[in-house]
Amino acid sequence: MTNLDTASALNIPASVATLQYKLRSEPEKIQLQIINELIAVGDAGLAVLMEFLLERQPGLDQGRSSKTPIKVVEAAVYQALFNTRATQVVDFLQQHFPTGTVPLRSQHNLDYAPLQQILAKQEFEAADKSTIQKLCELAGSAAVQRKWIYFTEIESLASVDLQTINALWLAHSNSRFGFSVQREIWLGVGKNWDKLWEKIGWKSGNNWTRYPNEFTWNLSAPRGHLPLSNQLRGVRVIAALLDHPAWFE
Repeated sequence: MTNLDTASALNIPASVATLQYKLRSEPEKIQLQIINELIAVGDAGLAVLMEFLLERQPGLDQGRSSKTPIKVVEAAVYQALFNTRATQVVDFLQQHFPTGTVPLRSQHNLDYAPLQQILAKQEFEAADKSTIQKLCELAGSAAVQRKWIYFTEIESLASVDLQTINALWLAHSNSRFGFSVQREIWLGVGKNWDKLWEKIGWKSGNNWTRYPNEFTWNLSAPRGHLPLSNQLRGVRVIAALLDHPAWFE
């Protein structure tokens, strides 16, 4: 079936069908731009985006590890649809993608759906707080009670859970935020902490970025800016986190 045949079958205007074709065939950067164009079209654009997600659904639920590529475009389509709050879209997402496009795997049966929903709304400050809460839950009841984790507790955190948290941050930030992004930058500066702090916007000169108002809670932040990884309690927590076995699997 040709591009125009598909458009006719779905009652989609030819101009929208062109965007549909580009969404399927263009490089990722252009695909991300086309998503917004389709949202602006209205119902016909929403129909294209929903069809696109259904087409990609079989490839989304794959084994998740630190080396599994994140489906950034699919996550962006889901996110754009999610934030329209259109009735037909809400029903569609609840039926086919109730927990988004990232498999929410957990060794300890933790529920990552709330974190996924917060990230889909691009509420990054709330997502950062939720992430710290989840790390505490992984570390145990004592960490939950104190609301922060010791660096000695990091190694025991389940790899699959860290990979899920990381995948959610990657998917809903166009791969700008996440533990693996911070690790990549850290390795790129030769594990030099001072250079890392500058690169990710946690320090400027001799001045530390003050929590929370001086942090940037949107996608204009430097790459790797989030999540905070408990950075307010020194380097040992993030050092243990970036060296966790999850990133070698």
